[in-house]
Amino acid sequence: MTAKQHFLVRELRDYAAILLGLVTYAVGFACFLLPYQITTGGVSGIAAVVFYSTGFEAQYSYLLINVALVAVGIRVLGAKFFAKTIACIFALTFLIGLVQQIIEQPDGSLPRLVGDEVFLACTIGACLEGIGLAIVFLGGASTGGTDIIAAVVNKYRDMTLGRVLMYIDIVIVSSSYFVFQDWQKVMMGFVSLVISMTMLDYWMKSAQQSVQFLIFSQRPDEIARAISEQVDRGITVLHGEGWYTGESRRVLCILAKRNESPRIFRIINDIDPRAFISQSNVVGVYGEGFDKIKVG
Repeated sequence: MTAKQHFLVRELRDYAAILLGLVTYAVGFACFLLPYQITTGGVSGIAAVVFYSTGFEAQYSYLLINVALVAVGIRVLGAKFFAKTIACIFALTFLIGLVQQIIEQPDGSLPRLVGDEVFLACTIGACLEGIGLAIVFLGGASTGGTDIIAAVVNKYRDMTLGRVLMYIDIVIVSSSYFVFQDWQKVMMGFVSLVISMTMLDYWMKSAQQSVQFLIFSQRPDEIARAISEQVDRGITVLHGEGWYTGESRRVLCILAKRNESPRIFRIINDIDPRAFISQSNVVGVYGEGFDKIKVG
């Protein structure tokens, strides 16, 4: 495949992942949090509070608030991020409305899918929201609103996205008290907040974890060429010498994302099934193709 084809494949994969993340988020919010009056964080939390107090459709509040906030990230996050974020805002607006229409009862109310198990609904909904957000962020986009603020802070400060969102969302969840006058619902909102942010950080750290390969093979040139073309990772050639045989040998050193490991193993096995491979986890990898160095 050419470099252009690789780029197109990566873009399509990112967009497919973003769509999956948005669907996951919409299901968690509309099916498990909104019917149980559990206030989540972010703009969707504000939209939920508006819905609870006025009956105004949550997806429209979400859209209107995001229109006011989206300009914040244009300069800082770049045109590509901005374009994806705009698309995500409209897509999520549509998906939230669609999910509500699918599950809506004849009288217009939203059903309680797990009966009176409020905590179970809170847990399921928050997990789906956190996972959905993580998938969207990993695809290089945002669902808008406070996610944009978190992404801006994350770009310049060594703070996790979950932590930034947590600080912002505490205020949003607390505001639900003025609607319900019920601290139990407020506390349930904080529970959903903790669960969703924990899932967000866990999912992103798992996906971004990096590994190091040391590859000893009789066919290093073919392996290096294939990995460079198919995985698009840089390769360093180390010159070693076998202690017992005294033979000179070139060792391939590769840093990659953990989710790229199966492809690398498959390439090596196809070219040289007898190759000796060492894989190890690394704490952090910074630079082109990996995380950016954040100071302060």
